[in-house]
Amino acid sequence: MLLVEDDPGVRRSLQLLLHGHGFEVRAYASGLALLADPTALGAVCLVADYRMPEIDGLLILTRLREMGWQGQALLVTAFPSARLVGQALAAGYSRVIEKPLVEAALVDAVQRAVAAC
Repeated sequence: MLLVEDDPGVRRSLQLLLHGHGFEVRAYASGLALLADPTALGAVCLVADYRMPEIDGLLILTRLREMGWQGQALLVTAFPSARLVGQALAAGYSRVIEKPLVEAALVDAVQRAVAAC
């Protein structure tokens, strides 16, 4: 599973949360770091923050798809809107999860995404 979050504290807490539920998590501080990792294409699920420096969550998924990645994707945002949800679904995200995160909702969404692979 791939996790992209620019806030180090949030990234670490999400990594620990997901790892504690049995997921192997590769965490990245930026979308560019994820896209530069050739092993990322082997992952089955992506959890990406929407607003990050350099490249946003929508573009991360677009670039992964261009590289042939076919996994499930979840977008996390503190700035939800109907427009963003529409853009995210059109880009291939299966769900948009609002921050602050409810841990159980995130874990449930990840479990469903992984099961769909």
